[in-house]
Amino acid sequence: MTQPAAPPRGCTLALLAAALEPAAHGWHVFPLRPSDKRPAGHAEQRCPSTGRCADGHLKPEQRATLDRDLIVTAWTSQPYNIGIATGPSGLLVVDLDVPKPEEQEGTPDGVESLLALCERAGQTLPPTYQVRTPSGGQHLYFTQPDGMRLHSTAGRLGHHIDTRGWGGYVVAPGSTTPQGAYTVTDESPVASLPGWLADQLSERPKPDPHTVMTPVRDGTKAAQVALDRECAVIRAAGDHSRNNTLHKSTCKVARFVAWGNISRSTVEEAIQAAGESTGLSAAECTTTIRSAMDWILTHATPREAT
Repeated sequence: MTQPAAPPRGCTLALLAAALEPAAHGWHVFPLRPSDKRPAGHAEQRCPSTGRCADGHLKPEQRATLDRDLIVTAWTSQPYNIGIATGPSGLLVVDLDVPKPEEQEGTPDGVESLLALCERAGQTLPPTYQVRTPSGGQHLYFTQPDGMRLHSTAGRLGHHIDTRGWGGYVVAPGSTTPQGAYTVTDESPVASLPGWLADQLSERPKPDPHTVMTPVRDGTKAAQVALDRECAVIRAAGDHSRNNTLHKSTCKVARFVAWGNISRSTVEEAIQAAGESTGLSAAECTTTIRSAMDWILTHATPREAT
């Protein structure tokens, strides 16, 4: 009797099935590095501008697909983890994180922050599809509201609450990291994002560039004014200047962090959200922001504060 052909080397049938599952729901998928959360393939900075990138670097969101043949080809070549491009999939995923080990004891996690947000708004959330992350966080899946194009945010809804929409992605269930597996904890159908949450996540109007800024003497108020202004500058940046603008704007606001007028976490969360709203990945934003912030904190002088 002829023996069935062995799966190709590197193929993990469980991961292939896990990649085909979201695609069957109409969710666009792309490969992540094996046992990792980062996209597979080259970064924009190292793009060879050949092959699929001959007409310009293709980000993971642009490479994400529903094509079964492409998915089978990819996941029978390597045991990739699975990324879901939330924007093209029509999803807005609320990412509830847990405090980091270095944070102060008693810091609320994402679930507590979300419950507090609901209580303040006098609202509740409908049952929806949920995934538990290896760190103990949760991903709550919602569909994007009709006629809206919500981008990813960091901290806009509350402490340890991020969202993944256009310009972002989530790791799909079935993927694993050294910390553990992403597992479905609620198989309810994906609910529509409640309107009251959509309102809080919609883009704020950009300030008139011709508006004259009133001089502010109070350092804390000046820091907030600068942060709001630079976030607006970042959101307005063009495709070819996004990363450079992100770096310059972070440097400008980082001086206020060095002078003690505003916390580093407040600045980084706001600028991260602004950066991701332009289509930059969360990882790209984090790397650029930390680099700029660390440089300024190392080189800023007390004399500049005056």
